[in-house]
Amino acid sequence: MTAPAIELKGISKAFGPVQANKDISISVQPGTIHGIIGENGAGKSTLMSILYGFYKADAGEIFIKGQKTLIPDSQAAISAGIGMVFQHFKLVENFTVLENIILGAEDGRLLRPSLAKARKELKHLAEEYELNVDPDALIENLSVGHQQRVEILKALYRQADILILDEPTGVLTPAEADQLFRILDRLREEGKTIILITHKLREIMEITDTVSVMRRGQMTATVKTSDTSPQELAELMVGRKVLLRVDKKPATPGEVVLEVENLRVIDDKGVERVKGIDLTVRAGEIVGIAGVAGNGQSELLEVLGGFAEGTGTIRMNGTEIPLSGLGADGQARREAGICHVPEDRQREGLIMDYTAWENTVFGYHRNPEYQSGILMDNAAIQTEAEAKMERFDVRPPDPKLAAKNFSGGNQQKIVLAREIERNPDLLLVGQPTRGVDIGAIEFIHQQIVNLRDQGKAILLVSVELDEILSLSDRIAVMFDGHIMGERSPDQTDEKELGLMMAGITQEPEGDLAKVVDQQFALQEQEREGEANG
Repeated sequence: MTAPAIELKGISKAFGPVQANKDISISVQPGTIHGIIGENGAGKSTLMSILYGFYKADAGEIFIKGQKTLIPDSQAAISAGIGMVFQHFKLVENFTVLENIILGAEDGRLLRPSLAKARKELKHLAEEYELNVDPDALIENLSVGHQQRVEILKALYRQADILILDEPTGVLTPAEADQLFRILDRLREEGKTIILITHKLREIMEITDTVSVMRRGQMTATVKTSDTSPQELAELMVGRKVLLRVDKKPATPGEVVLEVENLRVIDDKGVERVKGIDLTVRAGEIVGIAGVAGNGQSELLEVLGGFAEGTGTIRMNGTEIPLSGLGADGQARREAGICHVPEDRQREGLIMDYTAWENTVFGYHRNPEYQSGILMDNAAIQTEAEAKMERFDVRPPDPKLAAKNFSGGNQQKIVLAREIERNPDLLLVGQPTRGVDIGAIEFIHQQIVNLRDQGKAILLVSVELDEILSLSDRIAVMFDGHIMGERSPDQTDEKELGLMMAGITQEPEGDLAKVVDQQFALQEQEREGEANG
């Protein structure tokens, strides 16, 4: 029999009192795509970090192609034929594709021979695996889909036979994700072994041969993908039945709450990120903004939330609010009835070293109900924080615990509790379930729908098309700072939205992946031109 490409036996790893991995054994067959799923904190990343040499296991053994192998660092992993494509790419943004490919794998002190060799090998790999990318393009000017290809090419250039991909489709359009799956299929056909870490059950069912489920640091099951279902996998992950769809009634929109006219935003590099968009959100509806990261959605939320300045007109309940200068900050937005759940909870939504109870009032700490003379009424804030944590099922329900000690899903619940319980007229929500467990996703979605049903207006930004389609009552698609159009969720699908996310408004002729590639290449050229003045 052929030896497994990878075999882990009895792997355990603890960080102080936290047992991240406990006696894990797993076998991955060569030439297959093996999925690993589990909630945040289940131990997936720790296990893969041990395999890639970032961590050293406290106990257990690693076998590569039947041979016991010590992997003390990532260089040893690369020498053993293992490559890893991280969720957050490890690329030097002001280097070219070619320079990133050879970085750390130079053949000597002189770069010219290494670059010439890499250029030739890159051309071969690009043709063999459909990984086309301009070798002389700067990374900072590439779309995220092309940056991901560079990461895969880096691993293949280093002779990797085993590829680990961590949440590879998190920032891709559906067309780019489909193209990635075709690439993975091609790699599998060529005998490469792939480990796919993802929280998207649909992708697991579509692309993997086998799937392993982790929960609380242990391996709970390994099954053939063809013998299981999304519902069964979700239950194995969480330990209970999970509703995989959003349960909501049809919206009954009321008066216009938010009006945006000709909004423009220029970033600190002088590049126009939002290019004259118009948008309305009514009471009692969820308007979803779909788009690949970096196409103006973040800047839209920042201006509406008072984090950045812009030009144009914004009205809240018919009253114009400033876009720059006095009265254009977050405090003024909150007074106007706007609450904001930012895209990056750790950098913009929380102060990680502060306690949960302190984080539940940030932005509202000067409100009269939290004052006791000239001081803050900490006892009242803590009592209220306990109630909020109970209502939003924050675990552990300890208001004195620092925010950094909660899981990503529970951190998100703290931010949502703070903003939703202010009873806003308009809630801005950026990436509500990014990095959140499947069980917490179900809860967060229901809280957003409940707020809508109370007659509140909600503007939702997400890179997850499943989330946009299931939560939104109307969908607007952004590309390159423009709104490409609006659709009703029941009159569109992922394919149409994916094309609009790539700046394509009608069904193209010919190979869809190549058309999308060409469109993003044009966008990259425009960005490079803007950056160069």
